Amino acid sequence: MGMSVIISEATDQDAEQIFKLQYLCFQSEAALYGNYRIDPLVQTLDSVREEVAGDCVFVARLGDEVIGSVRGSVTEDGAAFIGRLCVHPRLQGHGIGARLLGAAEANLADKHGAKRFRLLTGHRSEVNLRLYRKVGYETVGTEQGKDGVPMVVLEKHAGAYAQTA
Repeated sequence: MGMSVIISEATDQDAEQIFKLQYLCFQSEAALYGNYRIDPLVQTLDSVREEVAGDCVFVARLGDEVIGSVRGSVTEDGAAFIGRLCVHPRLQGHGIGARLLGAAEANLADKHGAKRFRLLTGHRSEVNLRLYRKVGYETVGTEQGKDGVPMVVLEKHAGAYAQTA
């Protein structure tokens, strides 16, 4: 490729690329569960724009192309919820997801005072579970997603940000 992947905060101009990337990336999750109505596939572009404007959103860029993204926000209990982590399928397995996760964790801790991080992933999503455990997350429970998918709830304390996996 010859270019470096740059991690940066998303801008409003990134919303459409994030929206399209999310739709592409979550197809494999939908197939895994036989459910093409999972939340990331039914989210609207306007909703993504709202998240980019109001939440902690990071992107991975390769030149002008957004090839990864992650979102986070501080919840009512003071934890930071991290979600919608995705990397373009052709670039998965190169540590980009861990870098995005680390950027979100650092921002949420340093700028928003988060003391712990929480995320959810589908119970059959072994690649996701492996990444999250590798960077320090531990299973703390399960819950049923609004879309019907059984989810694993993972948490870790702030201070040990994700390293490139």
